[in-house]
Amino acid sequence: MTSKVNDRISISAPKDLSLGKQVEYEFHYNPDLLQGVPRSLSRDTLSLNADALPFTGIDTWTGYELSWLNKKGKPNVALLECYVPITSANLIESKSFKLYLNSFNQTAFESPEDVRATLASDLSKCAGEPVVVNLTLPNQFNTLTFKEFEGVLLDELDIAVETYEPDTSLLKVTGDKKAETLVSHLLKSNCLITSQPDWASVQIRYEGNGLDHEGLLKYLISFRQHNEFHEQCVERIYCDIMQHCQPKKLTVCARYTRRGGLDINPFRSNFETPYANKRQARQ
Repeated sequence: MTSKVNDRISISAPKDLSLGKQVEYEFHYNPDLLQGVPRSLSRDTLSLNADALPFTGIDTWTGYELSWLNKKGKPNVALLECYVPITSANLIESKSFKLYLNSFNQTAFESPEDVRATLASDLSKCAGEPVVVNLTLPNQFNTLTFKEFEGVLLDELDIAVETYEPDTSLLKVTGDKKAETLVSHLLKSNCLITSQPDWASVQIRYEGNGLDHEGLLKYLISFRQHNEFHEQCVERIYCDIMQHCQPKKLTVCARYTRRGGLDINPFRSNFETPYANKRQARQ
């Protein structure tokens, strides 16, 4: 259910989620721990049609706490990378994902490929569409690199801030046409269920009516007390900019810091394909 009260966006999540509840950790494989959240919860407030989305993209997850046993009982570890299609009926609820991964800890698998295939099958079932899963094993860790967002950094602008709930009136355009890439590390929102803080860096690449930099930064900061899942926030930012500034081309990409050993990195664009999954310093 969604509603808007006193210009504050209110979204009600399903009542049966494990998020925000005390639960027992399971250490043996249990795919039933995974829980999906309908993407329609937020998209309904944005008047988005699931059959005609105004953007393409992907939700990229990185998991840093994946472990299992081999058939001799010896532990193995790996980094998990999975790609959830934005056309899936559900996004994957992050706490359930963490609980699910913990259930691998004392479970024996034949091989890393067996683990990868199991993850892909279960996550696809939860999302409602095929989810691509990659594992990086310890002998590959030294190939991993950091990469920060490139673009004009907005955060050094000397602005006064008064609004901490999403306010589209802050979005303004200048009188010229531009093609530019803008970056901020000041995006913060809160978990829809627990109100725990979610921190992110965001990159906005566009072509069209020039975006007022101060107004855009104030708008991004206005999410600071807003409760919504990561993926939903990025889609809201995309739709608000598109509606109020009407650029011809637009990409919004956010990289959130990890919680529970997982980070989420939503990408939405109407003109380019998702970037390679490169971890940032805060991740």
